[in-house]
Amino acid sequence: MTSVLVVDDQDLVRAGFVALLEAVPGVRVAGEARDGLEAVEKARELRPDVILMDIRLPELDGVKATERILADTGAEKPHVLMLTVFDLDEYVYTALRAGAAGFLLKDSPPETLIAGIHAVARGDMLFGPTITRRLVEAFTQGPPEKPAAPPVLAGLTEREIEVLRFVGTGMPNADIARSLLVSEATVKTHLNRLMTKLRISSRAQAVVMAYETGLVRPRGS
Repeated sequence: MTSVLVVDDQDLVRAGFVALLEAVPGVRVAGEARDGLEAVEKARELRPDVILMDIRLPELDGVKATERILADTGAEKPHVLMLTVFDLDEYVYTALRAGAAGFLLKDSPPETLIAGIHAVARGDMLFGPTITRRLVEAFTQGPPEKPAAPPVLAGLTEREIEVLRFVGTGMPNADIARSLLVSEATVKTHLNRLMTKLRISSRAQAVVMAYETGLVRPRGS
């Protein structure tokens, strides 16, 4: 059973998401929040598996709320699925760096939303097609804001760097395992270790790290 915290400042929109999810087998609505501060409190209290988070919220926006939630070192961290109205949202890049597991447009079909919740709950990344295109363009042109200093990869083993490079291209663990001629469990172990060393908490952040360090470069760049 996947528990979901629904965060949106519009009552009707939030109620619609709740009604939809309550009818989905294998999904339980853990709670609701109408702003970023309440989302942080509810996440700490309810410990949901997935947080359906509107990227633009009052009091504390979705990006800052995600940062605070994922900074909590308590129980296992939730997977944050961001919802945005626009396919070109200036918050998308910073939300990805903050640890969001994926993004969907608010007008996505119900089946896409449900599939997205299941995907991020499994630990996969999820991006709507238009957002994926925008992100690739953003990486090609460079971050929209002042880039962070490249992290040091010296602490990683050669195999961990290989895994990070494959993750940066969007390759799933099963394909990485076939490419490296190792088991999928071994790939997961390397990924967990490199994420610990780099102090990142999600696969999405690993993708950003691979691009920002130059380990992976967009085609045509």
